[in-house]
Amino acid sequence: MSALFVTATGTDVGKTFVTAALARTLRLRGCGVEALKPVVSGFDPAQAAASDPGVLLAALGRPVTEPELARISPFRFRAPLSPDMAARHEGRVLDFDALLAFSRDAVTACEDVLLIEGVGGIMVPLDDGHTMLDWMAALRLPLLLVAGSYLGTLSHTLSAVDVLNRRALTVSAVVVSETPESRVPLADTVATVARFVAPIPVLALPRLAPGHGEHPVFADLAEVVVASNAPQPG
Repeated sequence: MSALFVTATGTDVGKTFVTAALARTLRLRGCGVEALKPVVSGFDPAQAAASDPGVLLAALGRPVTEPELARISPFRFRAPLSPDMAARHEGRVLDFDALLAFSRDAVTACEDVLLIEGVGGIMVPLDDGHTMLDWMAALRLPLLLVAGSYLGTLSHTLSAVDVLNRRALTVSAVVVSETPESRVPLADTVATVARFVAPIPVLALPRLAPGHGEHPVFADLAEVVVASNAPQPG
């Protein structure tokens, strides 16, 4: 069994796009794949098919139904805010222990490839005392870090890698997803990031149409996933 945790330097940089395309690519290779988005904010039940878990279900070839949504995304909040704020708007608290238990059970149960997509960036608060980083550190799965190509991404990306390294987490690859209308050349961004994070592979992902999973970067990422042996949470 292989597992990968997909995280990002921030929100709206392409985590779900990458996770869904990677799931489709692995399925085309004949791999059994499970993809989870345990925590999601900004979830509108009336637009479930367009939501992050809806996109993942489509990539897995499964219907966007309430049971399927609950199975892959049990912690859903309506407000498009950090999970702690979104939960507070509903008079709720994200149960961090329950989130860990859900994630660990999924790792244990999966017999093939498991993709777990995080929420927001690596330091987004989940509740009053835990961040995304605490979730990832508890699971200790290899990570795929998604970044944008906007002006400022160099600092954000290198800071994220430094923080992850300091927590002894393994970054299997960095994907630089092209930011729409960015004036910064994608190739230059990739080259600079690669220079500072070597030997971590840094892959360029040009802006693609939704549902496009045929770019060579996804074949490269599939190799990363297959080669990543998921350590069992202790």
